[in-house]
Parts: sequence; structure tokens; C-alpha cells
Amino acid sequence: MSGSKYLLVALPASIDRSNDLDEAFNRLKSVITPDAGTVSPFPIPEFKIGTLDALVLQADELAKLDANVEGAVVKVADVLRNVVPGQEAGHKLVGDKPVDKYLESFQWNRVKYRADKSIAENLAALQREVVALDADIKTAYAAYQNIKTTLATVQRKTQGNLTTRNLAPLLKRSDFVSDSEYLETLLIVVPKQSQKEWLKTYEKLTDMVVPRSSQKLHEDDEYALYNVTLFKKFSAEFVSKARAAKFTPRDFTWSENAAEADEQEARDVEKQERQLFNEILHLARTGYSDLFAAWMHVKALRVFVESVLRYGLPLEFVSAIVKTSGEKAAKKVKGQLDAAFGYLGGNAFGRDKKGNIKDDVGDVGALAHGQEDYSAYCFFQFEVA
Repeated sequence: MSGSKYLLVALPASIDRSNDLDEAFNRLKSVITPDAGTVSPFPIPEFKIGTLDALVLQADELAKLDANVEGAVVKVADVLRNVVPGQEAGHKLVGDKPVDKYLESFQWNRVKYRADKSIAENLAALQREVVALDADIKTAYAAYQNIKTTLATVQRKTQGNLTTRNLAPLLKRSDFVSDSEYLETLLIVVPKQSQKEWLKTYEKLTDMVVPRSSQKLHEDDEYALYNVTLFKKFSAEFVSKARAAKFTPRDFTWSENAAEADEQEARDVEKQERQLFNEILHLARTGYSDLFAAWMHVKALRVFVESVLRYGLPLEFVSAIVKTSGEKAAKKVKGQLDAAFGYLGGNAFGRDKKGNIKDDVGDVGALAHGQEDYSAYCFFQFEVA
């Protein structure tokens, strides 16, 4: 999460004596000091309103959807962080705007989520969109992770030591016995410090080992690669005893085109990795944009429903978003709002002898809203992933 915290607030027009919405917004803005936060309008259209029971049910459904969308936003932010570590901030845009600019200039997307539709219809549309986007990103990211694993395996074949790397580029046809019905050549990786031991013992590991057939073919910093020729019927026994003696047999069948085939495989995997990288980056960028926008529209619906439940009809309330620098500033803003508008909670907030709101929250308001952190007015707080 980023250091910034955002507060969504909705207050009735009656907070200003004029009952004018513009004046009510100015009143709200005047309460929050510049050092605490920056206030911007958060306009929400009017939606078709059903029964009170429907609104209460929709408030619960929106709260669950809010948490789900936030989780999806966090996940796609993690995808960006993993795909382009250290550069993800430049890809986290909403439309073509940085997140803070999008929030400061929020407008309901009337094309995507029609305001003439009911709350239930918009809620269902948002749910479908979020589920589909989340699934697409999850599938694409899994495919990218798989190809990265495959690429790492291929790269180990060319960059690892002799116990794991691809041997084809290091070998030639003359390193193997050819066209023999009874003989075959095995490849054995020997630790450098054990080469004398290998040369002294390999002929005695099993019967029917061709004397002096073992030659050093290649070496790296840790190991040396030897061949050895013996009768095929003793190969399995030789491999077992070589492994028991701390030597590493390598399974390899000579092919004229083996090196070229391995190089082509590496090129193909690298090409596929680049393709899937571009796909997941594009999908994560657009997914972050669409999911974040959907999240804010869910927030807007929550503010609308909560405001109707709190302030009733007619729909005369003003909504705003407050950007703060972090937890301390967010608490300061909340304190300023409580001091100015705590009276909206009626008996839910007690006051001391000086008229200041007490820290404790009344049981009546808490029980009425089924939560301990009851606020005297419509209030939501969130961080940006």
C-alpha cells in the first residue's frame, strides 16, 4: 500500500444554513485544514431507489463487493510489482491519469454504468466485470510464471555446471563408439578433485569395460566430463556403481542435430517468454485501470446508499474525497470532521463539559449500524495499492 490515505465523506446539505449543495461543500472544505488533507468533489449521480429493505440488503452486498474488488486491485498491483519490479508505479494509471489525479477529478462513468439503471443492476454489472477481469489476469499470470520457469530450466542447461547443463554443444561424433552392436559409450561427470580416483578405478567398476577408453572431454570450474566405453549388458550396473562412488552419470544419446535442436528450443522459449511478458504487462495495466475504476464506482454506490439510509429523501447531500499523507493526517481529518459534524449522530456521540466530542462512541449508534466504528456521518477510508 502507498503512504496516502483517502477519506470519502458525504454530508447533508443542511450543514450549511442555506441548504445549498455548493455552500455545503464549501462548509465541508473549510473544516479540513490544508496541512491535514486536500478536499475534492466526489460527484455521484442519483439512482433509482427501491424499498428500505432493498437498500439495507444492497448496503451489505456493496460492502462485500468493496472488499472483493479491493482484493483484486491489490493482486493486480502485486502482478505489476513482480513483472516490472521497481517500475510498477509508472504502469498504475486509471485511464491515462495517475491514481491521485483520477480521484481528484472522479466522474461517474455513465457509458459503462448507466445512471438510469437501478442500484441492483449496476451492482450486478460491477460484480461480473470484476470476476471476469480477475480471472483473466490470474490465468495470464499463471501462464507467464510457467514460461519463466521453463526459460530458467533452459537457461540452466546452457549456464549451469556439467552436472546439469546441456552437453550437446561440448561433444562431437568421435567422442562415442559408433555402429556397434555390443559396445556403447557413457558420459560421467567427475569432481575435479576426484579425477585421479576416477582414472584409477573406472575399469574395475564392472566387468567388460574397455581398458583406457576414458578420455576427458571438457571441464569447468568444478567438474570434468569423461567418456567411457563398455559392453551394453553391463551399462546399468556401471551407472549404479559410478553413482555410488560419487560420480555423476549423464544420460545422453548422440545426435548430429542435438545441439541445433537445443539452441532452437532456447530461442523458441525466449520468444514465448517475451510474448507472454508483453501480454501480462498489457493485461495487468488495463486490468489495474479497470479494476481500480470499478472499485471507486463501488465506493460511490456505497456512499449513495449509505447517504440515503442516513439522511433520507429528498436526496440533498454533498460528497467529497479527502487525500491525506498517511495515518496521522487521516486521524486529524477525522477529528476535524467529528468536531464539526458530530452533532449529526445525535445521542450516538457524547460530549464533555466544553462541548467537545468524547472519544467513546455511544452504543446506540454502534448497534444501529452493526459496527463498532460508527461515524456520525457517511464516512469511508481506504488506501491505494
